[in-house]
Amino acid sequence: MNSQLLDALTVLEKEKGISKDVIIDAIEAALISAYKRNFNQAQNVRVDINRETGTMQVFARKEVVEEVTDPRLEISIHDAMNINPQYEIGDVVEIEVTPKEFGRIAAQTAKQVVTQRVREAERGVIYSEFIDREEDIMTGIVQRTDPKYIYVSLGKIEALLPQSEQMPNEKYEPHDRIKVFITKVEKTTKGPQIFVSRTHPGLLKRLFELEVPEIYDGTVEIKSVAREAGDRSKISVHSDNPEVDPVGSCVGPKGQRVQAIVNELNGEKIDIVRWSKNPVEFVANALSPSKVLDVIVDEEEKATTVIVPDYQLSLAIGKRGQNARLAAKLTGWKIDIKSESEARELNIYPREEHDSLFQFDNTDDEHGEEQDE
Repeated sequence: MNSQLLDALTVLEKEKGISKDVIIDAIEAALISAYKRNFNQAQNVRVDINRETGTMQVFARKEVVEEVTDPRLEISIHDAMNINPQYEIGDVVEIEVTPKEFGRIAAQTAKQVVTQRVREAERGVIYSEFIDREEDIMTGIVQRTDPKYIYVSLGKIEALLPQSEQMPNEKYEPHDRIKVFITKVEKTTKGPQIFVSRTHPGLLKRLFELEVPEIYDGTVEIKSVAREAGDRSKISVHSDNPEVDPVGSCVGPKGQRVQAIVNELNGEKIDIVRWSKNPVEFVANALSPSKVLDVIVDEEEKATTVIVPDYQLSLAIGKRGQNARLAAKLTGWKIDIKSESEARELNIYPREEHDSLFQFDNTDDEHGEEQDE
């Protein structure tokens, strides 16, 4: 052990952010085990490394007693006072027992400890960096695939994209660049493990934050997201600034902003609707692109009955019920859709007191294609 090691630890401290004192303390602890193992010693010892010179000493620690029963752990009061007259029974005497061949063992042990500490520190740095990026978006490069995961390089570490989080309409090839949503960062014995997703609604939200400056600066707020990844999604947006059109901001000039997100999601259709605290308006908007004649609200059941023109019924329900299903997820309200003729037969439309009776045309807020029932 010499000053070269201390110089190396100083460099490590600067480059890796590992405290030199922390590594030296770890080396001292490891050397105690190495001493006992290599020299077949069972006594209590302390290893001391000089922080200035790098010199090393091993001290046996023995308790001062009246009568010695275990010479490895105890020293008589008579022998202790020969070392220092001030020793009393119960004190601990330290006697240097540094073996001549201990330098080689110390060097090997120090190398192992430093390597381990550097590895732990690098893992800690990576974990600290990525734990703050949970529920964030990153661009990664596909490395390889197996039946369970796609392995995506995020620079310092490979993330796992589980099969359940992969878009059904996408095929991933090595070297493909994809944007992923970080769902979970775990600390394991083998280092940090990062799980990512391509299907999470948060990915859609983050993509809009990247693409739409008004969302990034808080002028426009995304209130809710409903997504069936790879097929169709709906988002509701709102702005407290009456001069800002939240839907238009998300669509962008000639639809460029939303189209960029559609392209990133491999053609996934996206409906952007205006949020409202009034459930009548919000549910009607959420059923875009369908026109809505009336929305009857049941506050207690948090349910709505929506009346649409007969020719709009299939559009309102959507392919395999998708449009109605996404609208329900987006609004948090149950939605029961009835055609105008059916509602008239049930005598629920038109209503005498029709404070919520209106004609909606939501086709301006729709940015996908019409769906078939």
